[in-house]
Amino acid sequence: MPIRVGVVGAGSWGTTVASMAALNTPTLLWARDADTTLTINSTHRNPSYLGDRPLPDELRASSDLEEVVRDADVVVMAVPSHGFREVVNAAAPLVRPWVPIVSLTKGLERETGKRMTEVVADELPGHPAAVLTGPNLAKEIMDGQPAASVVAIDDDVIARELQRIFSNPRLLVYTNPDVVGCEVGGVVKNVIAIAAGMAAGMGFGDNTRATIITRGLAEMARLGTVLGGQPVTFAGLAGMGDLIATCSSQQSRNTQVGQALGRGEKIDDVLAAMKMVAEGVKSAHTVRTLAEHHGVDMPICEQVAEVCHNGVAARDALANLMARGGRSELE
Repeated sequence: MPIRVGVVGAGSWGTTVASMAALNTPTLLWARDADTTLTINSTHRNPSYLGDRPLPDELRASSDLEEVVRDADVVVMAVPSHGFREVVNAAAPLVRPWVPIVSLTKGLERETGKRMTEVVADELPGHPAAVLTGPNLAKEIMDGQPAASVVAIDDDVIARELQRIFSNPRLLVYTNPDVVGCEVGGVVKNVIAIAAGMAAGMGFGDNTRATIITRGLAEMARLGTVLGGQPVTFAGLAGMGDLIATCSSQQSRNTQVGQALGRGEKIDDVLAAMKMVAEGVKSAHTVRTLAEHHGVDMPICEQVAEVCHNGVAARDALANLMARGGRSELE
């Protein structure tokens, strides 16, 4: 019997991961909207998120959550952080015991500060929880451009099977047992990408972006290791790789938000104009709170939180960062 995969969430990345899995094993994709389901099944497209890019003929979609997860041997969660617990809770009585849960969500639960695998542990105790993350821009993956990702779980047998399910000739999937580090990397990189976007929106160039990426990586590693992640993880795909891609790409929603803020637009107006979720906006406040609780210095994330949640202008946030002055790079 082949492994059956149920993917919950038909946004750009959920649809892309479902498309990758469908090439290797039977895969069913859950879309909240029945019209999206109909479009995917009848046209093999998801135009709202992926334009005219074709989806595999093997991929099917359903708006019935029970149908998607009840027979799945692997459940992939691809819903935003603010609705993650609600959807996992709804799926919990429908999922068979011990089925692995794979999170694609790069955010934190605002009310609790928990990572998504921690939410899975709350709602689906006893289920192995994994993370699929890395420098993966959905449209480039769907276009077949060479890329790599990482699946993080501390069970090597499950890791190898997930690696097989999500791999294809154009997507290399690596394994990593460091769930905490991989998950923290995916969260913090979105916040740093907003900062990089703000600098670009103010007209600054490569030197500034490189500085933000490098110092942002230091912040990511400091928080991640305090929370239990391994330092080497932040030099890999889930850390530096994802950070570079997100901070450098015009496809990144977080970078787009930052650019608008750098041009002087208001955060409420920016978010109202967006169809998709920019997780970094929500995560900035929670990351800042976590950093303060653990005594971790994260000045870039702190200033992004000030801009996104306290109305500080992007130019003032940059001035605050530069006013810190130089210090030892190893601190």
